[in-house]
Amino acid sequence: MSSQPLVMIGAGGHAKVLHALAIALGRSIVGVCDPQLLHQGQSHWRGVPILGGDEALAQLDPAAVGLINGIGQLVGSFARQKIYVRLRQLGFKFPALVHPAAWVASTALLGDGVQIMAGAIVQPDCCIGQNSIINTHACIDHDCQIGEHVHIAPGATLCGAVLVGSSCFVGSGSTVIQGIRIGERAVVGAGVALVRDLKSGHMILGAAVRKYGAI
Repeated sequence: MSSQPLVMIGAGGHAKVLHALAIALGRSIVGVCDPQLLHQGQSHWRGVPILGGDEALAQLDPAAVGLINGIGQLVGSFARQKIYVRLRQLGFKFPALVHPAAWVASTALLGDGVQIMAGAIVQPDCCIGQNSIINTHACIDHDCQIGEHVHIAPGATLCGAVLVGSSCFVGSGSTVIQGIRIGERAVVGAGVALVRDLKSGHMILGAAVRKYGAI
């Protein structure tokens, strides 16, 4: 599986980081699917052939290529999740990708399509659900359970035994203390120190964000 060629879905900022990750791993990206690039008339993206929009995937054999979900996860957007679910239903697989500059304990479990970026740490007995992102320099301590389609943003820290529900967003530089439970689709704002459980669908923002209304 490690030598299987890959196709990138999307070509934005998150895809750039994943492109660099694939290069660091020595993985081959044989094409990129992005409707906007197709409409712009471009033939290549970062040296990778543009195959077309999502319809180009119909010409690919799901058993012959793996996919990289290059769609970033933004607060309130489920585009990344929808694309992943649809393409998995078509038989495609998204290999878990771990940057060589990250550290992942041998007893950590990574679901299909998990992306571990440079400088991230995943400690023993953690479980990361499918299609989740552990972004640059995020730290996931022992026994954390992270659901599907979660984004742990750059520099966030989850202390031991934190439970994060599916489709959550944990913002940059935030800290979640040990044993906290975060419900599905909840949002932890950048820089927040979360010291109590957060219910499903709820959002907690840092003081600076609330003061200046930056969300």
